[in-house]
Amino acid sequence: MNTSISILFYIKRAKVNNQGVCPIYTRVTVNSKRFEFSTNKYINPDKWSSEGNKVKGSSEEARAINSHLDYLKNQVLEAEKKLFKKDINITSESLKNELLGLSEPKRMLIPIFQDHNNKIKELLGKEYAQGTLERYKTSLKHTIDFIEWKYKSSDIEITKIDHAFITDYEFWLRSVRNCANNTAVKYIKNFHKIIKLCLANDWLDKNPFANYKSKVKEVERVYLTEAEIQSILEKDFKTERLSLVRDIFLFSCFTGLAYIDVKNLTKSHISLGIDGEKWIFTHRQKTESA
Repeated sequence: MNTSISILFYIKRAKVNNQGVCPIYTRVTVNSKRFEFSTNKYINPDKWSSEGNKVKGSSEEARAINSHLDYLKNQVLEAEKKLFKKDINITSESLKNELLGLSEPKRMLIPIFQDHNNKIKELLGKEYAQGTLERYKTSLKHTIDFIEWKYKSSDIEITKIDHAFITDYEFWLRSVRNCANNTAVKYIKNFHKIIKLCLANDWLDKNPFANYKSKVKEVERVYLTEAEIQSILEKDFKTERLSLVRDIFLFSCFTGLAYIDVKNLTKSHISLGIDGEKWIFTHRQKTESA
């Protein structure tokens, strides 16, 4: 996109002081949006040329002030070049910040992560399952604990998150938290989503995950034999609670329903099938991808 920049010097006649001089201001306009700042120079209004945007004549005072105005104009153009080299979109705000040395507000990781979790909470039952929220809440807690362990701080600026941060985080998950490979990878994947949010909002210039690689190891899933299921079925538990847990577990084994599906099961889900037998009619609740 082409950027249109204009620089104008003018005097504020309404601010004439007791000595009869007015302050000279700089007005910079970027694509119809402008900002202004004082040149810290003053001049008698009769000596100012509105057409030329400078002091009239060639007196020592005129040469000194006009030289300063040229310097300020060059500073604006240099600031524009710096933004271009940094590949930063040139706007009235970004040019003003670069020119006057005003830093943008620091964006911290934890509030961004917490805001992400709050949005998931608001969409429970619509786009996300409770398990998804719990997973990200745990990920947030791990992230906070890691930052405290590594940096002795409660938070970190997102611009300071780099490749080393990620590899150290993974090391912490495996060593201090004693997570298995796949568990550590899943937590890093959750964290990666937060970084993607920052990139999508142009809060980060570089992707710290660019050279990061992780791999989920294939796990051999064990299953119960018929004899083992029969043994559980015949087990006599001394408490009603354990017997109920056993019955729910076996119900899941025979129906293929996950625990959350069994938990949400009601009588309304049981109806007669075309064969005249009772069948369970329900949608399985899957963890939303996020």
